Amino acid sequence: MQQPRTVLAERIAERRRGGDDPRALVGEMRRSVLLVPVAGGGLWSVRAGGVRWVCGFTDETALARFALHHAPGDRPLDYAALLGARIVDEIVPALGEPAGLAVDIATEDGAMFFPPVAGIVPDAVAVDAGPAGEARS
Repeated sequence: MQQPRTVLAERIAERRRGGDDPRALVGEMRRSVLLVPVAGGGLWSVRAGGVRWVCGFTDETALARFALHHAPGDRPLDYAALLGARIVDEIVPALGEPAGLAVDIATEDGAMFFPPVAGIVPDAVAVDAGPAGEARS
């Protein structure tokens, strides 16, 4: 029996089909509990395109797909359950570099990236905000 998708996974699917309001997707991400793998005493992340991406998963099935390729041998993959808002409001700014949130990266046609821009992360760490959070032109 297949596990039902989370509301966030459904919103991501809708957005990838070209529908849904991007602001509603960000709001759902902020309200959702995401499963974030833990490795080496910190949260699992990857650097790509000059951005450090914290990787979160909408459910245990999505996390298991990731673990098949990235878990350390036959040991279980430890993870933390965190609100999306906590990741983008507290963890991302604490990283001290451009950082965003990558969701369900091991799910074919189901991944979504929340980049370090105003409206997703705090203005103070958004790459598209100028001094004191002023938008760049």
